[in-house]
Amino acid sequence: MSKKSKDPGRFARSGVQGEHPYGDMGQFICLLVFLAVWILDSFVFHFSIVLSSSLSFLVQGLIALPIIVASVYLVLSGHRAISDEVQAAPRVLRDGAFAYVRHLLYLAGLLFYILLLVFNLSLLSLAVFAGIVIFYNFIAVYEEKGMEQRFGQEYADYKAAVGRWFPKLFARKSQ
Repeated sequence: MSKKSKDPGRFARSGVQGEHPYGDMGQFICLLVFLAVWILDSFVFHFSIVLSSSLSFLVQGLIALPIIVASVYLVLSGHRAISDEVQAAPRVLRDGAFAYVRHLLYLAGLLFYILLLVFNLSLLSLAVFAGIVIFYNFIAVYEEKGMEQRFGQEYADYKAAVGRWFPKLFARKSQ
């Protein structure tokens, strides 16, 4: 076992290059803050959930179902590709859902937040979510810079063909 250092990167997975040193801890803090606001607003204070009565539980469930399916697919596809990559030589991942979106696991996390928002429509939680989106985008941009330094034109071509958060519908896939 390696000795834990006191730098913020100690929360990052060993061997994963290019991750923002505060990425994992930042995501954890985002989750805690969001859940605290979401739970307190939804179940205690009811401060900003005035919109929640406008959607029936059935409609909320119908909205939530594709979000759940997409999240599970992204997590499974992302983890499968990344764990397979640990065994092979490092390369730009273009397999599975990585052929359509560059940040599968971050996107799955954002979909989880959206899922919770669907069930209470808390405006306070939505404001916190906006901050979380900004943070996720910040760490994604940071990681992309590292990937470009490491893989050069191969990653630049991948970036041009594949969207960060949403599939590029009219972009040509790089070979």
